[in-house]
Amino acid sequence: MQFNDLVSSITPETFERLLQAVELGKWPDGVTLSDEQREHCIQLVMAYQAKYRPSEEAFRIGADGQLVTRTKRAMKADIKGEQTIASFSLNQSHEANS
Repeated sequence: MQFNDLVSSITPETFERLLQAVELGKWPDGVTLSDEQREHCIQLVMAYQAKYRPSEEAFRIGADGQLVTRTKRAMKADIKGEQTIASFSLNQSHEANS
């Protein structure tokens, strides 16, 4: 079986189990992952995420398997965009009302 075929055959439930195994370092039954199993699980999780769960995070693996990075300018633009609740200038003088 080719790697891409293996990734395509992963169900969402299997992905969640692989992700949990990588995060906890053990299988759902409590058995610890070997170093080789952990490596393989990480590769599968990254490939599955790239193909089926696209993300807008700054550093991620793209659908083509390449590392995708965002510029600092793009990340700042996102922060200043629609998600901003309020912003205030620190250099404004305030006049007291009489």
